[in-house]
Amino acid sequence: MAILSKDEAQSILKKVLGFSTAEECEATLSGQTGGNIRSARNLISTSGAVDNVQLSVEARFGKRSGSATCNEFDDATLRRCVQRAEEIARLAPESPEYMPMLGPQQYLDGSKAFVPSTAGITPDFRAQQTAASLQHCEKRKLSSAGFLNDTAGFVAKRNNKGLEAYQPYTSLEYSVTVRTPDGTGSGYAMADYNDAAKLDAGRLTQIAADKAAGSVQAKAIEPGKYTVILEPAASVELLGNMMGSMDVRSADEGRSFLSKKGGGNKKGEKLFDERITIYSDPTHPEAAGRVFAGDGRPQKKVAWVEKGVVKNLYSSRFWAQKSGSPDIPSPDGWIMEGGTQSVQDMIKGTAKGILVTRLWYIRSVDPQTLLYTGLTRDGTFYIENGKIKHPVKNFRFNESPIIMLNNVEAIGKPQRVDGNLVPPLKIREFTFTSLSDAV
Repeated sequence: MAILSKDEAQSILKKVLGFSTAEECEATLSGQTGGNIRSARNLISTSGAVDNVQLSVEARFGKRSGSATCNEFDDATLRRCVQRAEEIARLAPESPEYMPMLGPQQYLDGSKAFVPSTAGITPDFRAQQTAASLQHCEKRKLSSAGFLNDTAGFVAKRNNKGLEAYQPYTSLEYSVTVRTPDGTGSGYAMADYNDAAKLDAGRLTQIAADKAAGSVQAKAIEPGKYTVILEPAASVELLGNMMGSMDVRSADEGRSFLSKKGGGNKKGEKLFDERITIYSDPTHPEAAGRVFAGDGRPQKKVAWVEKGVVKNLYSSRFWAQKSGSPDIPSPDGWIMEGGTQSVQDMIKGTAKGILVTRLWYIRSVDPQTLLYTGLTRDGTFYIENGKIKHPVKNFRFNESPIIMLNNVEAIGKPQRVDGNLVPPLKIREFTFTSLSDAV
């Protein structure tokens, strides 16, 4: 039952609303089906499947609201779910940030987010992709741990103000870590797609295996400021944290890197290198996403940073009304424009620097400057005269994506990572503060 058509989903939602006596009522139906397979030490360790549909009902009386959920859809259960939401609403305190539910909305075509071949993935597909990974590592006497997860789902909404929304989606993620037998060398690769036909777990494993084999006998070099090449799996962490901080309210209230002294925000100011352009587009063929937000607002193409200038910030409906700022929901994913260079091209153009495969254990140090700390891992290499010279011990870093995006030397070809399109970045004066024993 996990993937319902638009008509099937809306039929259930209409019935739910028919049971409601609330002044406002909104019902959201969501479902997922899919599976996963996990391997460790070159053996399949677990596999699983997901098949579920869930209903969420929000009822309102004045500024009081309550919600309830269920995952059975006979009339008695649906009626009880609505009644429970209404009971909670009558007991709840009034919301000081109440906004009325939305009426009818116009949405973009969200069909690019759903690929039938991904929805049709079988256990055989998962096993074959994993087998290609395991066989590569067995031949090279390396040890791997991998995870493949695929999902097909839908979200449908309806309320008694006339809002109606529906969108199906698919996704596929794969990641693999490869280690040398003595545990001193490690490599990592990952990818995610809407279209399962693009996955080649064997190729990704080869990339990780090459890094693992090449990272043994790592040499310690002094921490300091270095030119770095951040692969997309590394840069996405810092960039994602930055994109998650572009909220109008936190900026207006002085809690953000976008806050102005004395009040207000830095929308319209140039904060980054002029080569930096970041936007969201739920219809982008390589990074298609949700065409409506969780509260039903339409998701549209939005420029967040354009040639280094902050163009837009996202907001809740309440804060948009209170502050007079544009009513824009947070993006489902984002796209950073880049060039045509590959990571290898960047290495060839680097006299001295460090290649970083991945960052992890990232923690905030100062939210008002977006200063973060974390560690490199799974393949860190010293570059000299356009070639990888030798592996280096991992570092702890202290860096802000704001500073980082002002120290850009080159931007490569974007790749899809975590639902976003992220380019490799060559950054000067990236700050490493100490060495780490992480592999």
